[in-house]
Amino acid sequence: MYGLELAGEDDAFAAREAACAATAVEVVAPGLATARGVDADRLRTLAYTHRASRLLGRCAASVDAARALVEASALDRTGTVAVRARDVRGTAGVDTRRAERELGSALVDRGFAVDLDAPDHELRACFADDTCLVGWLVAESVRDYGDRLPTDRPFFQPGSMAPLDARALVNLVGVDPGDTLLDPMCGTGGTLIEAGLIGARPVGVDAQRKMVRGARENCRAYRGDAQVLRGDATRLPLVDDAVDGVVFDAPYGRQSKIERHSLADLVAGALSEARRVAPCAVVVGDRSWREAAVESGWTVETTFERRVHRSLTRHVHLLSR
Repeated sequence: MYGLELAGEDDAFAAREAACAATAVEVVAPGLATARGVDADRLRTLAYTHRASRLLGRCAASVDAARALVEASALDRTGTVAVRARDVRGTAGVDTRRAERELGSALVDRGFAVDLDAPDHELRACFADDTCLVGWLVAESVRDYGDRLPTDRPFFQPGSMAPLDARALVNLVGVDPGDTLLDPMCGTGGTLIEAGLIGARPVGVDAQRKMVRGARENCRAYRGDAQVLRGDATRLPLVDDAVDGVVFDAPYGRQSKIERHSLADLVAGALSEARRVAPCAVVVGDRSWREAAVESGWTVETTFERRVHRSLTRHVHLLSR
C-alpha cells in the first residue's frame, strides 16, 4: 500500500487526478489518501499530489502511535535515513519536531544512521485529523509551474488558465505518454504545453488566427512538437476516433470572443465533435454544461466545482463515450 500527500483543498478532485498514476485511490483524512499501486514516473507529473510513500502502516495521529508502528515494522532497507513529519493543514495538532526526533530515534535503535542532508531513504510521517500514515518516500511531483506562468510566455492573453490547473485537466482525461490529446479551443496553448510536458502528443484548434499563431509560439517555447490548426470546434478537421482524449475550457461568455456561434451552440457543437473524435473528455466552463453533454451522447462520470475567485467558479465535467 502507498500513502499519497494531496495538494490543494479539494481532496476528491486531487484523488481523481491521482487515479491516472495510482490504483484504488481512497481519501482517508484531510490531504491524505491511500493507493494499492503507484506508477512513480507518472506520479511526478501530477498537479494535485505532492508525494507518494510506500507505507509501513497507518495508525492514530499521535507521536507515540507512530513510533510504536515504526518499532513493530519490518524494515527492508539499509543506508542512511531522514525523518520528515507533517501536520497536514494543521488538523492533527501534533508536534512535528518531536515526531521527527522520536521516529529518528526508533530508526537509530534499529541500526540506521541519520543523514538530514542527503539520506538514502526518507521516512515520512503525515498526521491529519485522527490518522497518521508512515512510509518510505518513493516519488515526488515536479513543482515547476512557476517557470511557465501565462504572463511569462511569449504570447499572453488575459484569462489564460494557470499551468497547475491545465496539468490537472490533462491528467484527469487520462492520456498517457505517447497518446494524442486535443484541445479544440486551445487559446494561448496552455493545455497543449502541459500535455507535451507529460509526453503526450498535443493537437490544438482555435478559430482565431492570432490565437493559433500565439499558441504555436508558446508551444515552441516549451514543446516544439505541438500541432496547432485554425478551425471550428464544431466542425473539426479530424477523422473519427483520431485522438485519445479531449480537453477544452469553454468560453466564459462576456469575457471571450466567439467567432460565429452563440455560446450554447458553440459548446453543444464542440461536445458533439469531441465525442466523434475521442472516447473521453474533460470540459470546463463557468457554468454547468451537464445537460448539453448528455444531449450530445456523453456519459457524465463526475463533476467538480472549482472556485477561482469571488466571481468565478469553474465547473469541471469528466465525460466518457
